[in-house]
Amino acid sequence: MPQTIEQKLAVIRTHMNAANLDAFIVPRADEYLGEYVPAHNERLLWCSDFTGSAGTAIILKDRAAIFTDGRYTIQVKQQVNGDCFEFYHLIETPHVTWLSEQLPANANVGYDAKVHNLNWHNASKKTLADKQINLVAVNENPVDLSWSDRPIPTENLGLLLDEKYTGQSSLEKRQQIGADIEKQGADAVIISALDSIAWLLNIRGKDIHCFCVILGSAVLRKDGSMTFFTNPSKIPAGFHEHVGAGVKIVDESQATVTYQALGEQQLDVLADPEASNAFSQLTAQQAGATLIAGNDPVALPKACKNAVELAGMRASHIRDGASEVRFLNWLETEVTAGRLHDEGYLSDKLTSFRASNENFVELSFDTISAAGGNAAMCHYNHNNGVPAQLPMDSIYLFDSGAQYLDGTTDITRTVAIGTPSAEHKKMFTLVLKGHIALAKMKFPAGTNGGQLDSLARQFLWQQGYDYDHGTGHGVGCFLNVHEGPHRIGKNANGVALEPGMVVSNEPGYYKQDEYGIRCENLIYVVAKDNGHDGKTFYEFETLTLVPFDLHLIDQQLLSQDEVNWINTYHAQVRDALSPLLTGADLQWLSQATHAI
Repeated sequence: MPQTIEQKLAVIRTHMNAANLDAFIVPRADEYLGEYVPAHNERLLWCSDFTGSAGTAIILKDRAAIFTDGRYTIQVKQQVNGDCFEFYHLIETPHVTWLSEQLPANANVGYDAKVHNLNWHNASKKTLADKQINLVAVNENPVDLSWSDRPIPTENLGLLLDEKYTGQSSLEKRQQIGADIEKQGADAVIISALDSIAWLLNIRGKDIHCFCVILGSAVLRKDGSMTFFTNPSKIPAGFHEHVGAGVKIVDESQATVTYQALGEQQLDVLADPEASNAFSQLTAQQAGATLIAGNDPVALPKACKNAVELAGMRASHIRDGASEVRFLNWLETEVTAGRLHDEGYLSDKLTSFRASNENFVELSFDTISAAGGNAAMCHYNHNNGVPAQLPMDSIYLFDSGAQYLDGTTDITRTVAIGTPSAEHKKMFTLVLKGHIALAKMKFPAGTNGGQLDSLARQFLWQQGYDYDHGTGHGVGCFLNVHEGPHRIGKNANGVALEPGMVVSNEPGYYKQDEYGIRCENLIYVVAKDNGHDGKTFYEFETLTLVPFDLHLIDQQLLSQDEVNWINTYHAQVRDALSPLLTGADLQWLSQATHAI
């Protein structure tokens, strides 16, 4: 049984040689192409020790390379053996382009079509073909063949989510999406996104840590009927009554037969070439189906929360905010008493406050509890090493959230431990100014996140600073904490922001090996009074209700409008959370939200 990375790579290369492959590509993704994957599909982690949520490894006969984005440039070098892997930034050095420059003509590059999307397949095939290199789909993944102690997939029973939380029945949703499929000239759509399936069926699951879904894929037809490919043992009693007519459960092993049947019936099949895996689409196409490229038709309706979902999100954020305040009061008491705990203890303590809440299910992601220089790694995880202890006269960053039956939360606060430096206060204030600028922005209908991103960066940019991650991601309702299709970032996808969309507002600044700062609230889009000439304008309203640390603010850097925003926000926090708090917690909240 291979134990070291060198041994694992050697076994993989043995299977590559047997398949006549000169290289094999290992992405972080699995067949569902989501950000989060279950333990038994953590192929990249198994063969590299890299724990990040995005990355790709390329294994050649005598060397290997790993490609990550700016969130992980520090982390990857700490976790991955530099004697086994070369390191590259995937934006600066696209992995397939790099690969095309490493191999001679007629070389064979292996890939698993189930773990790549169709756009990647088409673009990679062309890039390699230009160098006369072959892209070869494998029948058996060399990593799977090498992974002798691979975890057993879970068989957790799913949850039927009541309409009092969803606001709409599964049948209504499926008929709505079915009508959209027909408008696009398709007979059916292939759905790989796990949260799209969960939303359509009003079900949740426990197959992936912090991501409340049941593993599987689906085909939805224009009449609203749906085939869900999954492990039938996970389906709870009462499922068919819950979802209404037209839903069929089929073992996931039989999905290929259905994809082939779509072709044999010569159907027009809609599929998202970014969100659905290449295997399902190529199988249907090769059997005779006509593929229609389009966005996942579930993604946009799911993102635009209805009134019931928004009410649940607001309620869950109030409970969540009270838990954060209890934690912050406890933390301040401990620091004052000289008890400087480590990152793991702090994370567990925060979780204990959250877990006592009504409707709590689990965390929405592993808490980022980062002391001192560890906070300079945007997606740091204290579980990957020895948790560090809080140093005095520093700042502490914690990014956390929870899954509740009625909503999903995600919040980052950066707080002073002891006396912050002038630099800490300056950089925190520049980040907070960007947060405020985005939060108070009014914008016309049709505006996308890429057009708003610079609002959050402007004050950092003016002084020569920046951060290497997006400013905002969509958030689901008791679903994916990183939800599409919308986002706010430099290279956003152009999807317009629409009423009901929830998105994070999280500018930051990170000084390598010293500290990290992030100010994150969840906000949602609302329609306000129309602008001039009948134009429709939108604004953001804030969901997250937790004070910002006033000890870290350099008020001399704030305008009066920014001071007013902080005071108004803190008054809103105080009014919303006070009924849930008593004693010292309530007293702490009052002090933490006093007007400046």
